[in-house]
This record gives sequence, structure tokens and C-alpha cells, in this order.
Amino acid sequence: MSELEIDALVFDVLGTLVDEPAGIRAGIHELVPSLDGSRAHELLSLWQQHIDREQRRVLDGDRPYLTSDALDQEAARLIADAAGVDDPAAVAALALSGRRLPPWPDTVAGLARLAERFPLIGLSNASRTALLGLNAHAGLRWHQAVSVEEARTYKPDPAVYQLAVTVSGRPPERLLMVAAHAWDLRGAQRLGLRTAYVARPVGDPPAASDRFDLHADGLADLADQLDKLQGA
Repeated sequence: MSELEIDALVFDVLGTLVDEPAGIRAGIHELVPSLDGSRAHELLSLWQQHIDREQRRVLDGDRPYLTSDALDQEAARLIADAAGVDDPAAVAALALSGRRLPPWPDTVAGLARLAERFPLIGLSNASRTALLGLNAHAGLRWHQAVSVEEARTYKPDPAVYQLAVTVSGRPPERLLMVAAHAWDLRGAQRLGLRTAYVARPVGDPPAASDRFDLHADGLADLADQLDKLQGA
């Protein structure tokens, strides 16, 4: 690959900077405090499968675009039905659990360090409203936070990564997409962005055939590598 010269960093949010399963699991336990770990895991899987399936249907043209808020509401109703809960207020609270996701331990300090050298762009499948709440709850620092709602589709549609290119005003090869999901990085590569995989417990690890520019154990490791590349 050519030399890595970066003008801005583009971050996936869900899973990369915040622990999405932990936040949803906490919401499920609030809905039904008596659940044991196995049953809570089953309901979390039901939530995740619904979101993944319906986003894929949007990408495949089988369903009109809906914001992440609408999909979360659908998922919350599914969970409540499966758990035998019919309290509308409790279901509504569960639907908002995607805005109360805890950051990974290195996230806040890592973003602050990286922001000293690069403009930071958040690029998330979360809606504008959900992204605002999520950023505030987790204490995420951005120079710009962009929702896929602007493109009315979901990652890995190229139109989403184009949002970051447009916002940055830089050519795609001068942007570094940072994610814990190999599928997300592949989508960014197709539009010409450079890529950095950051390992997380809930991520999608690279396949043997993937060729990403950087591989990091966390944000501190990513910052160290970029410092060396940029001659800090």
C-alpha cells in the first residue's frame, strides 16, 4: 500500500467506541429485573438479529429507510412480547437504551489524544437524535458527528462513507476509517478510504483476506502508531 498520509479520522461508533451489547442488556434487565443471564442473552440476540436483518432489508431495497429510532422501537416491542411485558412506558424506555451505551475504558481519553492531531468525524448508523444522546451519555468528543440519516441508508452503503468525504472536504484516501468491524472497513475501502481495525470484544475481526492499513489493540495503540507514521 502507498504511504499513509492522513488528514482526518472517521470513527464508527457502535461497538467501536461504546459497548452496545452491554447497554442493550442493561435495558433488558431494567425491563425484566428477574431475568437470568441465559434468558437475557437470548433476548439480546433477538434484538441484535432484528436490527441486523432490518438494516439489511433497507440496504437490499426490500424496505424503505427507517431511522435507528424506529428499528429500536420495533426491537423493543419484540423483546417485550417475548418477555411477556405489556407496559407501554417500559417498552418505550427499553427502546431508548441504545442512547445509554457505556464507552469502552480507553474511548474518552483516546479520542481526546487523537483530537490533538486530527479532526475527528463520527460516522454512525444511529439516527441524528440517537447519536446526540449517545454522544452526551458516553462523553464522546467530536469535531463533527454524522448520522447515516443524512444518506437515508445504512453502512456499508457507499453513500454513507461519502458523507464523511463531503464533510471533511478531503479526498477519500486522506481519511482513515477506524472501526472494530471488518465489514465496515471493507465498505470504506470500496470508496477509497484508508482503514484501521481496532480490536474490541464485540467486533467483527478481519478475515485472512483483509488488508487494512493499521491494526490496533485499542485507541492508545492506534494513537501511538499514528504518531510514528506522522513523525511525532
